[in-house]
Formats: sequence, structure tokens, C-alpha cells
Amino acid sequence: MRNSFVYIVASGKNAKLYLGVTRDILSRAWQHRNEYLAGYSKKHKCHRLVWFETHDDIREAIRKEKQMKKWRRAWKIELIEKTNPGWRDLSGDLERGLLE
Repeated sequence: MRNSFVYIVASGKNAKLYLGVTRDILSRAWQHRNEYLAGYSKKHKCHRLVWFETHDDIREAIRKEKQMKKWRRAWKIELIEKTNPGWRDLSGDLERGLLE
């Protein structure tokens, strides 16, 4: 099956967060970075891919996204900082094949 992703983009460290799901993480990161998608992420300039998780099935990814949308903001920040304490934009590493 094709991979699916739950992801978080941010406007900066400890700033605005947007949580989403996609089948193509590189294209979606590009869309956020270039403000191609209208809505919350564009309005709040959430351009930086700071966290993502891979799922084998889109239904699993959607379930995880819905669960995480109920989380407190502090829990999402803790999740980001466990794997990306500098809040770097991970899309460049993905493009170079450095992350899975």
C-alpha cells in the first residue's frame, strides 16, 4: 500500500501550528511553503514542516490526525521537540532522501 502521512507545519518555533494528512508529503510541504493552499496555514504563514509520521494506510493516518486534533497544544509541541528540537524545516531533508 502507498504511504500516508500525518504532519505538522508551523509558522516558527512555538508559534502557530497546522496539523494535516496527505499521501504526498513533499508536494504538501511545497504547497504550504508557497502558500498554495488557502485557509489557516496560509493566513498564519505555517510554512515549515516540523513533524510528520508515516502510515501504511490513509485510514490510519486520518484516525491519527483526528486524535491529535483533540490534543492540547503543549502535547503537540512536546512531540515536535522530541524529534526536531530546533524546529527545522524537514522538507529539505525529505527531498534529499535523508528522512523516511
